[in-house]
Amino acid sequence: MKKLALLLVGMLVSMQMMFADNDKPITFSQLPQAAQTFVKQNFPDVKVAFVKQETDFLKKSYDVVFINGDRLEFDSNGNWKEMACKMLNVPESAIPAGIKKFVNENYPDAKVTHIEKDRYEYEVRLSNFWEIKFDLNFNVIDLDRDDD
Repeated sequence: MKKLALLLVGMLVSMQMMFADNDKPITFSQLPQAAQTFVKQNFPDVKVAFVKQETDFLKKSYDVVFINGDRLEFDSNGNWKEMACKMLNVPESAIPAGIKKFVNENYPDAKVTHIEKDRYEYEVRLSNFWEIKFDLNFNVIDLDRDDD
């Protein structure tokens, strides 16, 4: 019985090591073409500090970090998942039209500093501390002010 328990523990440890995050630096040219095009079109004057590929259990993702600390995350196909801009604002050309329209109409003095999308929604942070969630049809589903 002890041997079986030891064997199971050993297998569990081996599987965890095998499926652990695996980050590796890559060159910009190794990004999926869609990600390269997105960066060149929307962040043409910002210098890339480094690019890394993250490999999880069955999927890959890519992070692009700029010299100024701003960061982009892409899925395995090169579609953006997150834009986190601490020094600059998210370029208007990169913001989906429905979100841009809502922000311009309701918060004309605010800029988008962070935008993240997943399978179900977009989450947007503005320079005036408002956080807005949109569904995939750009309907507002939540508003919150986080100025702590």
